[in-house]
Amino acid sequence: MQNCFWRRILVSITVFFLVGSIWVMHSQSALAYNNPELLPDKPTPVVDLAKTLTNIQEEQLVNDLNQFQAETGWKLRVLTQYDRTPGRAVIKFWGLDDKSILLVADSRGGNILSFSVGDAVYELLPRTFWIELQTRFGNLYFVREEGEDQAILQALQSVKGCLLKGGCIAVPGLPREQWILTLISSIVGGVICGFAGQPRSEKQGFAWQWALIFSPLWGILFIAFGIGPVVTRTHEWLPIVRNISGFLIGALVAYLSIVFSRSSPSAES
Repeated sequence: MQNCFWRRILVSITVFFLVGSIWVMHSQSALAYNNPELLPDKPTPVVDLAKTLTNIQEEQLVNDLNQFQAETGWKLRVLTQYDRTPGRAVIKFWGLDDKSILLVADSRGGNILSFSVGDAVYELLPRTFWIELQTRFGNLYFVREEGEDQAILQALQSVKGCLLKGGCIAVPGLPREQWILTLISSIVGGVICGFAGQPRSEKQGFAWQWALIFSPLWGILFIAFGIGPVVTRTHEWLPIVRNISGFLIGALVAYLSIVFSRSSPSAES
């Protein structure tokens, strides 16, 4: 009887989540419908349905995007929405083509930013660029500290700067949180290199063979995850110097740990 009771509960929970998932998928598919009545009568590169921007910000952004399109030919468009969306009606409204970039800001999800990019844009800004751009400026922590308006404006500023430079592999700028991760990766790489280079005999000063064997591991941590993200995102030398120093300190501490371990038993005796 008890097994039947728990079995009914599991079946009920499964049915509940199944119905809920179907409802969510159905509600999201409604966003694809055309709602042209939500769009303004006059042409504008910014449609702020969620009222995320102030009137001054919207006016300045409209002038900025129109001027940018006139000078470069790139078409940047902004749509903010919350409860209702114009859906695919924006394609005809803005005449989106291969040189168009559409930023959609919707605060209902975990990340408020999403991008619809033309094929010609990917030649200058790869798909990884847009993923990083979305996660950097659209995450809840950035929005909580800076605001939804700054998430939109700073993301557009990064896109414009990269288009003017002829393309970017990564989003310019190195946030403090990302630099800390690169520093930790550099230190861990140095620790691995230091442990690998510890001498295996009394006559050996540094075990280069073992350090070379483990070089793929500490090399990836130090070069690919420690130095690479810094070099591709900023021209400042201070983060690079700090990461190199972290690698050397980690390697030195790990290398000298065997000296302290050998000296401690002799001191006890």
